[in-house]
Amino acid sequence: MVDADLSGLEAEFNEVERELALPETALNPTKLKELSRRHKELSPIVNTYHLLQAAQEDLSTAKELYLETNDPLEREELRQEIDSIEQKIESLKTELAALMVPKDPNDGRNVIMTIRGAEGGEEANLFAKDLFDMYQKFAERHNWGFEVLSAQVSEKGGFGEVVILISGADAWRRLKHEAGPHRVQRVPVTEASGRIHTSSATVTVLPEIEEVEIDINPNDLKIDVYRSTGPGGQSVNTTDSAVRITHIPTGIVVSMQDERSQIQNRARAMQVLRARLYDLKRQEQEQELAKTRKSQVKSGGRSEKIRTYNFKENRVTDHRINLTLYKLDRVLAGELDEISDALVAHEKAEQLVNL
Repeated sequence: MVDADLSGLEAEFNEVERELALPETALNPTKLKELSRRHKELSPIVNTYHLLQAAQEDLSTAKELYLETNDPLEREELRQEIDSIEQKIESLKTELAALMVPKDPNDGRNVIMTIRGAEGGEEANLFAKDLFDMYQKFAERHNWGFEVLSAQVSEKGGFGEVVILISGADAWRRLKHEAGPHRVQRVPVTEASGRIHTSSATVTVLPEIEEVEIDINPNDLKIDVYRSTGPGGQSVNTTDSAVRITHIPTGIVVSMQDERSQIQNRARAMQVLRARLYDLKRQEQEQELAKTRKSQVKSGGRSEKIRTYNFKENRVTDHRINLTLYKLDRVLAGELDEISDALVAHEKAEQLVNL
């Protein structure tokens, strides 16, 4: 931690407060929102920095008094005060270090989650449905919004793919670690001999991006409309309400057919497209900075799992942090907090080490 860095943040905080007080700021909702967000980020850092400065001044004064007095009792009292202030300073420095960990720019955003059946055929699709139910119950526990944007239902009621919008202030912070291949070990309902099978489903987690944040040229879009279809290909709509949008420069394709209105399907498709383009842009920026980034889902293979769900042992293991819990039934019922808290804490600990 460098005083120059903290002084710079203090100067920025004062400038943000000055701009927030300007009448023209109140007339610019976008700027007001950005300044308010930055004020909220900087406020605890600057307040803690001021407490640290005050404690350092108190320490300096106490040491001067200690050197000036010859009274044994007074010197002992000052020695105890010096020890107490030094402990306070160390505590404030630790707190400041934690506060200065770089914030995830997507904190506070809603989440667009996609769950797909991967390896294992229909069993993988059924497991994707189990994950869908788990996240829905987890969202309910946190009072988040949970909305299905599109779904491809498989023959036995699983999901070949389902796209969900999860809305909540801390949804991104808690759900971003869910991205990756999830492996299940259990006896499928289709297995007559009772053999345990291993299947997998993939989860991608993207931040919802507001329209103003991604500039999409309408000329770069190829938009097709067609009739919605259900499982087996049967038509479920007599009008061309389904929409498929192709972003020509990147080749990204988004299809929506769950709404009866073509306008609604188009709006939802654009919502998902913005999130995927934002993620693509973020990846390109990281590559330019020579950062290595592994794909969230890799190939979706069972050997590339981030987490294993073993039904026979009622066990769930997160391989990234070597956490094993023998309460799979409760986790699938939405009790993901213990895993989520551990992943958030692990991320913060790594950031503090790097800092």
